[in-house]
Amino acid sequence: MKILKIREHREKLLQAAAWFHTQWGVPVEAYKESMWECLHNPGKIPQWYIAVENDGIIGGVGVIENDFHDRKDLTPNVCALYVEEEYRCRGIAGKLLRAVCRDMNQMGIHTLYLVTDHTTFYERYDWTFLCMVQEEETLAPIRMYIHQEP
Repeated sequence: MKILKIREHREKLLQAAAWFHTQWGVPVEAYKESMWECLHNPGKIPQWYIAVENDGIIGGVGVIENDFHDRKDLTPNVCALYVEEEYRCRGIAGKLLRAVCRDMNQMGIHTLYLVTDHTTFYERYDWTFLCMVQEEETLAPIRMYIHQEP
């Protein structure tokens, strides 16, 4: 398994956009636009990452300014973390999270946020519950986590 940065693998953009769309239902064009932006602004947000095995995508994650919540000051946000079911429980999600944190740290971004309805998963990877925020569309409360590099 390898973790690829979309900004370094332009040839994976369409495959990655389609894969994320399949997992999350966000329009494929939104993913393509965001990934295109990361190609043209390599040291800035947004950024996208995929885990590949045998040329197929088995997991992925992104970093965007805001993951559809009301706290615009808590940015940037890790988003769309997903690992194909048959590849779960192999540490792939943790490897993706660590790769994102390391890459963002190298870009000078030392604090990351994410929203989730999971209650214990992210703590395993040094994320800390910060507060509840409201989702934009439903106004439902959702958990906000923070990760800070020293």
